[in-house]
Amino acid sequence: MLNKVEKTEQEWKAQLTPEQFKVTRKKGTERAFTGKYHDHKGKGIYKCVCCGTELFDSDTKFDSGTGWPSFFAPIAPDHVTEESDRTLFMVRTEVLCAGCGAHLGHVFNDGPKPTGQRYCMNSAALDFEAH
Repeated sequence: MLNKVEKTEQEWKAQLTPEQFKVTRKKGTERAFTGKYHDHKGKGIYKCVCCGTELFDSDTKFDSGTGWPSFFAPIAPDHVTEESDRTLFMVRTEVLCAGCGAHLGHVFNDGPKPTGQRYCMNSAALDFEAH
C-alpha cells in the first residue's frame, strides 16, 4: 500500500520547477521531443517527480516515435491510477501517480506486446534512478 502524499499548491510550487508544476499539478503536457527522457536509454527506475513513487522500470520502455517516454506497463498496477480525460474534444485515459495524484500522461491501446498498452508519459513528471 502506498503512502498518500498531500500538499498545498504553494508547497508543490516551492518543491517543483515551473514546468514540473504545470505538467503534474495542472495537467499540462510538455512539447514532443523536448523532455529529458524521451530518448533516454539508461537502466533503472522512473519515479514520480513529486513524491518518489516508483512508476516504470526501464525494461518496459520502448521507442514509440511520439516524442514522449513510453512504457508498456507500470512497475506495479497499484502505483498508477487512471481516469477518463475528455479535454481537447476527445476521450483519453489519463494516468496519475497513485501516491500523490500527479498527472503523468495518458495510456493508449496501441503499444507493443505483451500488454498492447502505451503509457505515454511526460519527462517533467519523472525522475530517474539508475540501477
